[in-house]
Amino acid sequence: MNGVKQSTVHRLRQLKAGRRILSYWSIRNPAFMHHYLGLAALLRRHFAGADLTSLCQSLIRQATDDPQEAASLMDAAIIFQFHGNQDLALKLQQEALRISRHYRLPAQPPIRLRLLALMAPGDLMANVPVECLLENSDIELNLYYATPGDIDPVEIPEHDVLFIAIGESEANRALLTSWLPHLADWPRPILNNPLHISHTAREMAARLLQGVPGTLMPPTRRIDRARLRQVADDLAASSDSPHELGFPLLVRPLDSHAGHDLNKLDTPEELVALLNRLPGEEFFVSPFIDYHSQDGLFRKVRVILIAGQPFACHMAVSSHWMIHYLNAGMADSAEKRAEEATFMATFDQSFAVRHGAALAAIHEAIGLDYLGIDCAEMPDGRLLIFEVDHAMIVHDLDPPDLYPYKSPAMRKLFAAFRTMLIRATEPDQATSDQTGHRKSLG
Repeated sequence: MNGVKQSTVHRLRQLKAGRRILSYWSIRNPAFMHHYLGLAALLRRHFAGADLTSLCQSLIRQATDDPQEAASLMDAAIIFQFHGNQDLALKLQQEALRISRHYRLPAQPPIRLRLLALMAPGDLMANVPVECLLENSDIELNLYYATPGDIDPVEIPEHDVLFIAIGESEANRALLTSWLPHLADWPRPILNNPLHISHTAREMAARLLQGVPGTLMPPTRRIDRARLRQVADDLAASSDSPHELGFPLLVRPLDSHAGHDLNKLDTPEELVALLNRLPGEEFFVSPFIDYHSQDGLFRKVRVILIAGQPFACHMAVSSHWMIHYLNAGMADSAEKRAEEATFMATFDQSFAVRHGAALAAIHEAIGLDYLGIDCAEMPDGRLLIFEVDHAMIVHDLDPPDLYPYKSPAMRKLFAAFRTMLIRATEPDQATSDQTGHRKSLG
């Protein structure tokens, strides 16, 4: 992709320097316009091992030739993120959003419902991957990228339900706050009440879930660099120094996800070395809890709550404490996949029953219609909660020859999401405050 990157930088300069005049046909004939492919379609090709280089080159050429080709830029931005070219991807996205903030994915006819997903500019972790939840659905999906400030009602696509897909982050907090006045009297039902999205912030979630029966979520503290350095220096000088932190502990930068720069530290010296290496002025700090099973392996489970009902997303098994599905070696181990298959097949009768009260309490405490939970079962039977977040990756893109058990579970999850959308439009639900889907936040 390096050649494509250099070419794209050149073409991006062309776009910014001055766009060519629209041709007659590109204005009047939609057949000459690129239709937005979107995350799910491109991710499916990427997971299948397809080389997207030529497609990316074609998208950039189309965007250079046609000043209104926002969809080409957005699709190219997604592809560049697949290959780790984050800075260039976000520049392409920014250019696309200057042209249009609305991107539509058609439904399978007949259309059952029109969903508007409110999105935030950013990387692939910035929003709920709604496109993956509605792939090949009869729900028409309209993505609208929000910006702070006033909105023009004419810009808002027609829709039956509004779903707040914006994830919780430092950058998105200000965006959500600026939109609260607009959402206070929204004319359509709203799912994932934006007033509750802040509940998924690491430190807030840890406070809200403290003491929930059947769970353990270690307290998470937000500590600045100077204070962390002082604690490390004091402890390095004397192990008898009083301090508020105990080792081992976990330290990660703000807005870090998927294990990026997550570190387990056993000594003050390791903390000093980490602070010398990592940028940033604030960090999340929490105690490390050893959650290995009797066989010495670690197991992490992802559960999705839809209108409070739990669904299995995946189970990852690893010899390392920091588990993410892609680094757990699931594709290389038939034994691990067999265990995950059993977990998913028996989820409703086993895991969901064992932890039903705890999952219901989490749903009540966080207050979102759609929520992901990364967790593990402790030896004492409690759920160790790593994270609650509605923007977790959920998809049905794994190769069916290796994971034949996944599609049935994911189709069940997707059907529940669709049902939630439809029920939100029903008269007895439209003004309900039980799960946050109502016509007004006021």
